[in-house]
Amino acid sequence: MTQQARVGVFGGSFNPPHVGHVLAAAYLLSVQAVDLLLVIPVFRHPFAKQLAPYQDRLAMCQLAMEWLPSVEVSDIERRLGGESRTLATIEALLQEEPNRALRLIIGADVLKDRESWHRFDQIAELAPPLILGRAGVDHPEAPAAVLPAVSSTQIRDLVAGGHIADCGALLPAAVQRYLVEHHLYRGARS
Repeated sequence: MTQQARVGVFGGSFNPPHVGHVLAAAYLLSVQAVDLLLVIPVFRHPFAKQLAPYQDRLAMCQLAMEWLPSVEVSDIERRLGGESRTLATIEALLQEEPNRALRLIIGADVLKDRESWHRFDQIAELAPPLILGRAGVDHPEAPAAVLPAVSSTQIRDLVAGGHIADCGALLPAAVQRYLVEHHLYRGARS
């Protein structure tokens, strides 16, 4: 009997993707928590968050992750269309490839928000969460921090304030170049 492929489902706004996202992917692959990591930018945020255009966020994810083996950036939420729902995404992934064992990848900062997710209990049943500790997150279920305290909000605010140079340690270099070339996040504070 062949073992099921362990696939991590790493969804998010990725608005923009930052070094914390890249480090999460590298960590998961390094400790062999998953065989394949699917990075999935939301198509339309369910909480009506203002986001950079989907095509830009997808392209930035590809630039951030392209050097990592066993990482794929997926456009499944665009193909599903409409408002992104994690449950619908997981069900669609299982329908496409039923022989996968899915794990939902979340940072410890998401623990406080999971009650606002649509049917989180069913999500956890289909794709048991792998929770990554994040510096500065204090939650009783949070594991030890393996990720730095970097946020997309912090980066958007720096860019909007004209401080793109201060993002050097927060963004993959290719993503920073893309932000500059495509004039993203200028003048719009989070």
